[in-house]
Amino acid sequence: MDIVYNSENYAIVAYPTRQAFELVDKQSSRSLFVQGSVAIGLRSAIDNIPDAERSQESIDALLDDFCAGAARPIVIH
Repeated sequence: MDIVYNSENYAIVAYPTRQAFELVDKQSSRSLFVQGSVAIGLRSAIDNIPDAERSQESIDALLDDFCAGAARPIVIH
């Protein structure tokens, strides 16, 4: 497990052996686990942000869209 992105709003944790990512929405206390083709699509979407436009704000906006409606609340037992 490796933290590959960390901002005020989001963290992305990579699970290389599972070819997966966990997206953690820090502000809304939600998370989304993706693997396989969805994880590949996420990585591709981030990589396709032009270098001149790639910033914390642009990556966070992409993650906002990616997590919309799919992320689940983080529950502590």
